Amino acid sequence: MHGRATILEIATTKYEIDREIVVAAMEELQSLCDIKEGFLVSNPMERFGWAFFKVLIKIELLTGMELKLGDQIAKTKGKKIEQKFVTFMTNFFESKNAKVKVKLVDA
Repeated sequence: MHGRATILEIATTKYEIDREIVVAAMEELQSLCDIKEGFLVSNPMERFGWAFFKVLIKIELLTGMELKLGDQIAKTKGKKIEQKFVTFMTNFFESKNAKVKVKLVDA
C-alpha cells in the first residue's frame, strides 16, 4: 500500500499447520496476480503458547492484488484502506481454514 512493501504479523497457536495454510494462500494470490516471489515469510517468535511470524508482501504482489482484488478489498469492513486490507487478508486466510490473527505492522 502506498507504493511500498507491506508487512503483516500473523499470530497463531498452531504454527506448523497455519504457516502452511498462510503460505499456500499467499501462493494462490501470487498465481492469481501472475507474480512470482511476491512475498517472504519470517521465522516464528514464540510467546505464551502463541507463535508470531511476519509476511512481507512485496510491492509487485500488492499492485497485482490492487488490480485483481481492489473492488473486493474496498468492499471489506473498515474505515481506512489499511483496516480493509487487514480484514480482507484475515478473511482470506480464514477461508482456507487458518485460525490466525492478522495485524498490519508496516505499510
